Amino acid sequence: MTRNEMLERIQTQGPWDLVIVGGGATGIGAAIDAVSRGYKTLLLEAVDYGKGTSSRSTKLVHGGVRYLAQGNIALVRDALHERGLLRRNAPHLVHDLPFVVPAYNWWYQPFYGTGLLLYSVLAGKLGIKFSRLISRDKALQLVPTLEPEGLRGGVVYYDGQFDDTRLIVTMLRTFLDYGGTALNYMPVTGLVKKGERVAGVHAHDTETGQEFEIVARAVINATGVFADTLRRKDDAQASKILAPSQGIHIVLDRSFLPGDHAIMIPRTDDGRVLFAIPWHDCVVAGTTDTPIDDIPLEPRPMQEEIDFILSHMARYFSKDPSPEDVLSVFTGLRPLVKAGDSANTAALSRDHTLLVSPSGLITITGGKWTTYRHMAEDTINKAAEVAGLPNKPCVTENLKLRGWQLANAEGPFRVYGADAVQLKQLMAEKPEWQELLHPDLPYFVGEVVWAARYEMARTVEDVLSRRLRALLLNARASQEVAPRVAALIAAELGFDKAWQEAQVQAYQEISDVYVLKSNKVPKAVPQSTVTV
Repeated sequence: MTRNEMLERIQTQGPWDLVIVGGGATGIGAAIDAVSRGYKTLLLEAVDYGKGTSSRSTKLVHGGVRYLAQGNIALVRDALHERGLLRRNAPHLVHDLPFVVPAYNWWYQPFYGTGLLLYSVLAGKLGIKFSRLISRDKALQLVPTLEPEGLRGGVVYYDGQFDDTRLIVTMLRTFLDYGGTALNYMPVTGLVKKGERVAGVHAHDTETGQEFEIVARAVINATGVFADTLRRKDDAQASKILAPSQGIHIVLDRSFLPGDHAIMIPRTDDGRVLFAIPWHDCVVAGTTDTPIDDIPLEPRPMQEEIDFILSHMARYFSKDPSPEDVLSVFTGLRPLVKAGDSANTAALSRDHTLLVSPSGLITITGGKWTTYRHMAEDTINKAAEVAGLPNKPCVTENLKLRGWQLANAEGPFRVYGADAVQLKQLMAEKPEWQELLHPDLPYFVGEVVWAARYEMARTVEDVLSRRLRALLLNARASQEVAPRVAALIAAELGFDKAWQEAQVQAYQEISDVYVLKSNKVPKAVPQSTVTV
């Protein structure tokens, strides 16, 4: 299905049962739920699918150990249930990941061992494995780069890991397989009103300049951190419901965390947990939690956030990372719902919030990646009620996502699942498509063509940041291949030389944000003075 065919649908197939605004995990999840119930559904995304929060996660499908410590048992149980469903419905994208929680005080093992045992129990029949206590020697065997001084042992527990935007693309294609219609680079500029009721949206195609008035029985606001912006297009006096925060991650090479176990530091200076996880043969470490006022499309890391992660890595790892070791740094924003006057966003709940305005605009926000399916179910139940649609049950608990059949495939194309067969056929068309895109990146030239042809990628950034994860794995290497990627997309989609040059320049500006240029090395806290 090409973009032009999607545009034709907008012009010829209305009115719609539901228009969903926002192409992140929440929006696409809701779109799958709606279309699988038989509702005529249109999904509109202002930039690219997963451009915001959904592409900048810690890459974990998890219940949330920290929420257990906060006493939010219901949220943890729900998230662990959803983790199990996602492992079952997208086994080519979600895999089990063992974690070591190092113990540097005598009470760490019994305290965290008990909590993580409860964590395992709450998962019920959809659990992975039960947690267990391990000795000091075993902890160092599993994670040789742990700081050995003061180490007394640890706890091993299990969670899930995924590639967030590969899941986004898989969800998008699942939605299209069920007959849904979706367009990226189609921002909603206003709401259509019939009397006092929301009756659709006004949208602008940023590629062609066309304006559309799209009629729908109900509109769902799934725009994440931008939810208040759309709410104020409905009611200019609507009060803000979000208190967004910012979190960053740094990416290092695997020498900092060899082996197949991740690390979870259960208490940092700001009260959060800190993860260091193996991911695509690199290490992702994070995250921070910094309240913010502005909501940029491309957030930037703050120096104090970078220092925070590097200094904590230096505390708990024998190999101390420096700024020069950072391959990429990426920043995401969390759509946290306000809770009174709390200034501490780390303490705000990650429960989702579902609102219906007097005009009928449905807003879904908050929540977490792992619970997107449950959020979608609640949202479409409410949307069907608001729109007066036939009452149809949710079927997504057992809905397999595209490509699930080849769950046990290994190698570089596992994330494509069953589509890997067709991808390999495409790559065989030209010898150069079987070449590595860059010696320091795990991607092939043919994957760029595939992204443009089958995965609705429209720009160099779409490919290098989200269809492939080059920008996150090695920002500088991704910059080096940008011209070739631009040429490949242009050849596939019919863009000219001027477009290519503009794309390379735009990508350079965006990717510079991911390159750590600071020469400041944070001072590691001596082990003898660490407070935990």
